[in-house]
Amino acid sequence: MSIQVTGVICYIEMGTGTWALEADTGVSYELYEAPTQLLQAGLKAKVEGQIREDIMTVAMIGPVLEVQSFEVL
Repeated sequence: MSIQVTGVICYIEMGTGTWALEADTGVSYELYEAPTQLLQAGLKAKVEGQIREDIMTVAMIGPVLEVQSFEVL
């Protein structure tokens, strides 16, 4: 099931570092398989993707969001 989340892209320096989407709702999503065009700190975007509960990460900052598409706002 796909979800749409709007928020700001940020880079979190935890472990080896990870990219995240700080949603307008206050939830942090760790981005998975995000295109390089999306990986810009401070970028406001609407991301569509799927929550991956079968993946564990080093950062463990929140749900893992596999990016399927995005729109820069």
